Amino acid sequence: MSTQSYASYSELNTLQMLTLPNTFQVGWGMISMVDAERRLLAKALEDTDNQLFVLLSDSCVPLHNFDYVYDFLMGSRHSFLDCFDDPGPHGVFRYSKHMLPEVREIDFRKGSQWFAIKRQHAMVVVADSLYYTKFRRFCKPGMEEGRNCYADEHYLPTLFLMMDPAGIANWSVTYVDWSEGKWHPRSFRAKDVTYELLKNMTSVDISYHITSDEKKELLQRPCLWNGLKRPCYLFARKFYPETLNNLMYLFSNYTIF
Repeated sequence: MSTQSYASYSELNTLQMLTLPNTFQVGWGMISMVDAERRLLAKALEDTDNQLFVLLSDSCVPLHNFDYVYDFLMGSRHSFLDCFDDPGPHGVFRYSKHMLPEVREIDFRKGSQWFAIKRQHAMVVVADSLYYTKFRRFCKPGMEEGRNCYADEHYLPTLFLMMDPAGIANWSVTYVDWSEGKWHPRSFRAKDVTYELLKNMTSVDISYHITSDEKKELLQRPCLWNGLKRPCYLFARKFYPETLNNLMYLFSNYTIF
């Protein structure tokens, strides 16, 4: 997001798209996911007007209008990056002692990859080589003792816990439904898209996680925006293309969003 006024955006007739040259294959759960994020940030940082960077996919949709999203993100003192401590097999068990001394087990964190970060934090991600190298070498599927580490879930949360823990909000502004308990989150079909669904998504004001150990502990934290409790989510995923008409109808006919 840029510091330019909203008026300049409203005068555009089309959305200008930028495509990175020399695209490369990205594998699920591989360090190439992080590589892609770093390349996107590096390209976006070339424009000095860009002050905030939001990672989304083609299955993400906005839950609010542009003004709401812009004011929420640009007015925040923090970057929005999910970060929590999971003591179970899908969390700290993935840690490798080969990461020492730079990355300690006590600092190893997990979180959603969908971030909204300020310029200074984007620069940290692009400039880092020390911690990135540790994750490239020792956080990947098929490691020793049956460990399957996925760098896109651990690198950024761990990096910012160590580099600037007070600068991140520890929750993501992108809603994801993991209630089905599968490796991938729930995907929404056209029949799922209702006013009630979107209203529920935009009403959530607490960030939830469940640990992957035997305790299955429910971790909760209020979504604090500059110290004030507010609804957590600006975006949501995963939506199939077939949901477009229903989404457009709801966004066009209800002012709550």
